[in-house]
Amino acid sequence: MTDIAATTEAQVVDAVNGARDWKSPLNIVGNRTKRAFGCVTGSWGTVLDVSRLNGIVDYKPEELILTARPGTPVAEIVAVLAEKHQRLGFDPPDWGPLFDATANTGTIGGAISCDLNGPARVRYGAVRDHLLGFHGVNGFGEAFKAGSKVVKNVTGFDLPKLVCGGFGTLCAMTEVTLRVFPKPEFAATFVCHVPSPAAGLSVLRRVWSSPLEATGLAYLPAAAARVGLDGDVALIRLEGAAAPLEEKRVALEHLLDGHDLAEQAGGDTIFARLGSGAPFVGNALDVWRVAIPPSHADALVKALAPTLWYADWAGGMVWIGMEESGAHIHDLAVQHGGHATLVRASEATRARVSPFPPLSPERLALTRAVKAAFDPLGLFNPGRMVEGL
Repeated sequence: MTDIAATTEAQVVDAVNGARDWKSPLNIVGNRTKRAFGCVTGSWGTVLDVSRLNGIVDYKPEELILTARPGTPVAEIVAVLAEKHQRLGFDPPDWGPLFDATANTGTIGGAISCDLNGPARVRYGAVRDHLLGFHGVNGFGEAFKAGSKVVKNVTGFDLPKLVCGGFGTLCAMTEVTLRVFPKPEFAATFVCHVPSPAAGLSVLRRVWSSPLEATGLAYLPAAAARVGLDGDVALIRLEGAAAPLEEKRVALEHLLDGHDLAEQAGGDTIFARLGSGAPFVGNALDVWRVAIPPSHADALVKALAPTLWYADWAGGMVWIGMEESGAHIHDLAVQHGGHATLVRASEATRARVSPFPPLSPERLALTRAVKAAFDPLGLFNPGRMVEGL
């Protein structure tokens, strides 16, 4: 088969049926900003390019629902929502520059498939909480839909959650419906200088557990200089209308009484850069993200002693930069109650160290069963997440 650039769902169906006939794997791509994320797969057969399967299909601002095709750039969706003072709650970051790709070209299908969540996740939740439904084509060459186009939907299996972080291994998505959120009128970012990582992370956890509903909670040690800040700092972003935001400001000052607290200009830009891994752009470090209980973040960092690091989500997500990577990072993450993902590394490193957490025999068996139910011939992105699948 020759490479295929699909512009309609019918063309995706034809591509899958052709792959079934030829027993040829399909490498599903969008704008290719994250092709170096995941396992090394070698030659995959036919490329199914869905970047031209794009555009916003339906947008109902009054119902807080948007439907788009998977090849739609995230930047386009963000701009349309901004006109109505709305936002994507999971705050999808732009990882293109992290992989030497052009900024602001990542697609919504790629953000969902790679489970990309930015700093505001700490307040609004992950992409799996906001993908209401999708249309797709399975490995039988059948077009199907899952979920719905309403927020209150509790019937049937929750298939949308399966494709979040599935790296296109279960189906080819052709349409996605997302819940969106009102964007508060004002935002204020505060910087708190602290004497140590333990103190900074403690500050963030205190704010996280308060009623302030912060939309950004990050700690930056040496990485601070790479986003224009000095010293070890905790960053706190609060949002709201003028009067409620002022009340939050006063409450934050009381909550952190005795700490060096000041308002920081350009907070939204700083948080966007942190969510996109900006401190690692332009260097050769291997980049890891470790999801972990926030109270364990400091201990994990001490055990790893990384070259460069910072923490997001009140310490619940730790970005780690290492000169050399090894499987021990997966082991340490598990020991501290979390899991690690190798986001960026050379092909040689990704062939030696699994980018994703090793699966227990039970989870591997379940993964195989789910894959077989959606894609029995193993056509979609084989080996992208698990060897042999």
